[in-house]
Amino acid sequence: MAIITEEEEETKTLVPPGSKESITKNPKPQSENPFPFWFYFTIIFSLATLLFVSISLYSSQNDPRSWFLSLPPALRQHYSDGRTIKVQVNPDELPIEVFVAESGPAQSENVIIVHGLGLSSYAFREIIQSLGSKGIHGVAIDLPGNGFSDKSMVVVGGDREIGFVGRVKEVYGLIQEKGVFWAFDHMVETGDLPYEEIIKLQNSKRRSLKAIELGSEETAKVLSQVIDTLGLSPVHLVLHDSALGLASNWVSENPQSVRSITLLDSSINPSLPLWVLHIPVIREVLLGFSFAFKMLVSLRCSKDMTLSQIEAHRILLKGRNGREAVLGSLKKLNHSFDIAQWGNSDAVNGIPLQVIWSKQVSDVWSEEGELVSKALRKAKFVTHSGSRWPQESKSSELTGYITDFVSAFPISFKRVSEEPIPEKVQKILDEAKAGGDHDHAHTGYTDAYGLGEGWTT
Repeated sequence: MAIITEEEEETKTLVPPGSKESITKNPKPQSENPFPFWFYFTIIFSLATLLFVSISLYSSQNDPRSWFLSLPPALRQHYSDGRTIKVQVNPDELPIEVFVAESGPAQSENVIIVHGLGLSSYAFREIIQSLGSKGIHGVAIDLPGNGFSDKSMVVVGGDREIGFVGRVKEVYGLIQEKGVFWAFDHMVETGDLPYEEIIKLQNSKRRSLKAIELGSEETAKVLSQVIDTLGLSPVHLVLHDSALGLASNWVSENPQSVRSITLLDSSINPSLPLWVLHIPVIREVLLGFSFAFKMLVSLRCSKDMTLSQIEAHRILLKGRNGREAVLGSLKKLNHSFDIAQWGNSDAVNGIPLQVIWSKQVSDVWSEEGELVSKALRKAKFVTHSGSRWPQESKSSELTGYITDFVSAFPISFKRVSEEPIPEKVQKILDEAKAGGDHDHAHTGYTDAYGLGEGWTT
């Protein structure tokens, strides 16, 4: 008879989950699920793409039309009252547009005002209007890179640094054109990555905006073409702030085109501390917020300007790559410029000079004005009650100084260029000459059309 014996069950001990014994005695294989990895990867990639697109859209908000429509009414009115002139700065580059504001009779004394870095013709709108009311033709220009003039140019091709966002857009465009696996297929066929071909394609189709950097040589070309186009020569030149360093070359090369020069608080370095616009975060705060830019202007340039006036200058400095253009021009300034050597040179020595200087800024600025007066001993020296940017708060006072100085000279004479006489008019003149009525016919023709060789004021 078989005896069946039951094996005594092993006593089971409860082991808390997560303990070392539980892990040792009951190992359970863990299956890896790829879903979480791809889920998070897709989320991160989507967010990164959205970020790049947003940055790209933000960086492309330099459309002139949309920028103009966002301007305050005063700036739009100023633009509507002026006009643009195309000038050729470099022969291998496209022409650029220069904005010009003017007021007063064209057939009178021409006073052309050149602003310093960080400003524009908008700052002198009241002065040119006051000059116009006094019978003087006042002209204020926006140097390229400032105000309403072109601040950047489109550059085609070339190997240039365009930033991370620009390279991402280039790669995306290349993928759209060649396909996602184009480089991979090429690598399979040849064993090499088509790096040189990629770079060549990118450079040949690259379109980038380059800020216009203006030095004394470029300024001379701009002034010459603007003055020639408008027929302003000879001119009475008013140079404010750092415009002295920018326009000095043109004066030295064209003394015959200058009747007089007025230096308005002129210095080699601009009164606005543009170097702070190099510093990240600080530059965004200064150009992004009105109160911050107002503090900067009040500290260094003017305490008398209204918030709306300061806001207009901030908008013009910030928009359409204005900051990059101004900083590029700042690098080109000749900081070793010798005003005494320039003023006493053979070309400038015979030109009447006037210095209008602030007596309210600081003792240091007053001492600098005395140094300028000693360097230019032949210059007429007067002081005004404004700041280093006095053109808006003290426009009447400055207009009086400029008008008195300009009116002290004999009236400018301009040579009227000889133009071809129309065929029909020439026939009438010939018939009149044959009939013995030459004097009457010729006199009537000259008065009516203003053609022929002569002198006019």
